[in-house]
Amino acid sequence: MSESKNQKKKEKKEKKDYQIVKINGVKQKKLKRKPYEKELVRLQEELVKLQEWIKHEGLKVVVIFEGRDAAGKGGVIKRITESLNPRICRVEALGTPTEREKTQWYFQRYVNRLPAAGEMVLFDRSWYNRAGVEKVMGFCSDEEHREFLRSCPEFERMLVRSGIILVKYWFSVSDEEQEKRFQSRIEDPTKRWKLSPMDLESRKRWMEYSKAKDEMFAHTDIKQAPWYVVDADIKRHARLNCIRHLLGQIPYQDLTPEPIELPPRQDDMAYVRPPISDQTFVTDYYGGSIESTE
Repeated sequence: MSESKNQKKKEKKEKKDYQIVKINGVKQKKLKRKPYEKELVRLQEELVKLQEWIKHEGLKVVVIFEGRDAAGKGGVIKRITESLNPRICRVEALGTPTEREKTQWYFQRYVNRLPAAGEMVLFDRSWYNRAGVEKVMGFCSDEEHREFLRSCPEFERMLVRSGIILVKYWFSVSDEEQEKRFQSRIEDPTKRWKLSPMDLESRKRWMEYSKAKDEMFAHTDIKQAPWYVVDADIKRHARLNCIRHLLGQIPYQDLTPEPIELPPRQDDMAYVRPPISDQTFVTDYYGGSIESTE
């Protein structure tokens, strides 16, 4: 096939799979829903293979998700976990530390959530709270912040030396796109819970968060555990790009079990079922049997 025919074929496919949208005043290609969902299913099947490999090899995997509020971290985590076994892959989203935890070594409560062999833990926010929200909102002292920047790289090198595979993602979203998502949450009653007072405060302190993030990167973007930045202005792209990248960080083999043949059911001739009237059923509001009119 000639080069011109290849080019035309490529353009035709792009026209079919993508739409042109304007984001922050710039025209960009956005993957349409159908090809997005098709690729997501393919990647989720690969995640299942990765899960089986982690279990088989006894790997210990930690994935950190950090970034701006409304950058889409939760959406990516949801797409990663929805097809996986929660006994192997679990999410940790720690709340505000208790009074007792505040007196502990800063990393102590996170260490307790680290994986055992054959597990993958996804941190929806992590120990980097100290470099972000705690720093900007004044929840830690300047000395505590400086100590975090000194000790965090050594802490992560120690994790890596112990055999933990550590992958860190920063989700980057423009202020225009973040504003749009905040407004969407305000308008949708099912999403308002996502807007905390801290989110609203972060909106006012955009530049302070930017400076804190830059300082955090300068100290913690280390060779043993680098930061990977995900452009999150287009959610679909962010999800696919992040999952695809994660799959590339851990070499794995396909251990998908062979198709299972179901054994025959036990003969129930000797079983007498109790009367249905003896059981309490949930009211069927959305269906029910249809009486025959014959």
